[in-house]
Amino acid sequence: MTLRVFYGGTFDPVHCGHLAVACAVRDGLAAQVNLIPAADPPHKDATHADASARARMLDLAMAGEPGLKVDRRELKREGPSYTVDTLRELRLELGPDVPIVWMLGGDSLLQLHTWHRWQELFDFAHVLAVARPGSHLDAAAIGAQSPRVHAELAPRWRDALELSQAPAGGFAVFELALQRPESSTELRRRIAAGEPWQDWVPAAVAEYIRRHGLYAVRDVTPAPL
Repeated sequence: MTLRVFYGGTFDPVHCGHLAVACAVRDGLAAQVNLIPAADPPHKDATHADASARARMLDLAMAGEPGLKVDRRELKREGPSYTVDTLRELRLELGPDVPIVWMLGGDSLLQLHTWHRWQELFDFAHVLAVARPGSHLDAAAIGAQSPRVHAELAPRWRDALELSQAPAGGFAVFELALQRPESSTELRRRIAAGEPWQDWVPAAVAEYIRRHGLYAVRDVTPAPL
């Protein structure tokens, strides 16, 4: 059965690093990868581009990439975008037997215990942490930095290729082969500063940003206290 991977985030904006991660997981696990832009992430700062613009940039970035899709479900939901609610909804839609995976970065994994009802995530899906080269997302490192998360993950740990063998409940690490330089924060800074940035995003996304004047200085200036 095809593994269904869901990759959530603000994607503010989507960049080539996001695309590379999605493609690597798609190819490495023979999975369908769905990117879910968040409308109102309760554990992050406010977004800089509105939800419709962020989703449209995802559409442009994913165009022509087989096995990658944009899922707008969190944009249609009122209130905070809690991952556990998204996974419950997906499980109801896909049925009890389809393997579902929620994909996140190593930094987010170490903060997993701060997420709303985080231990319930495993009732509906597996969790897959994407590790950049040299990030050391092993059991010892996670245990040292986030003991609560480690205690939950330890009995669930398995090889990423084994996630398709059960609907939910597992944890795995996916190792990226290449280091990626891109970050949305640095990308927004470069755009606002007038520094080179176009090679960090697909050409269609760069054109969209230019045409709509996104991430101008006013968009990255901190709000007054």
